[in-house]
Amino acid sequence: MDLQYRNLTADEICPELFGHFIRYQAVTKCWRKIDGEWVIKDAPFIDDWKEKDYEVLAGCLKNTVLTGGFVYAVFADGKLKGFTSVEPGLFGGVHGYMDLSSIHVSKDMRGEGIGAELFDAAKAWAKEKGAKKLYISAHSAVESQAFYKKMGCVEAQLYHQGHVEKEPFDCQLECILHSS
Repeated sequence: MDLQYRNLTADEICPELFGHFIRYQAVTKCWRKIDGEWVIKDAPFIDDWKEKDYEVLAGCLKNTVLTGGFVYAVFADGKLKGFTSVEPGLFGGVHGYMDLSSIHVSKDMRGEGIGAELFDAAKAWAKEKGAKKLYISAHSAVESQAFYKKMGCVEAQLYHQGHVEKEPFDCQLECILHSS
């Protein structure tokens, strides 16, 4: 299979771009912070996107590109199979955060190293733009958290209140962008 990684342009971002992308994730267990301690709880649900979700997503990603952010994708045989985005601008004072606003790999391509490749590209871009850390409001599913831990993420030292309010069950993470 031929994989091609590249930046997306605002002009090509539309709901139809996601025609071969499968968001589906069957979640059984999630991390929850209870009385200051992280525990795994049963929290079964299906995470899947509908047509309206792709319309909202396309609008958000297009806005990210148009405001100077980063939208990077992988295509398998010409079909979109994964993407990541980082919002422009620093926040969090001395923490020097940049917001990793999305990272998703199509269900049919998970476990192939694509997520790590996308994550590394997001880290490199943010570091180049002056960030010290990536900030991630991350899905709390055990599998999603295992990915972020593997990528070197830890609990954020400073929580972004907007993210906490929007997604109260997400885990607020950070990833230090080491100098090399």
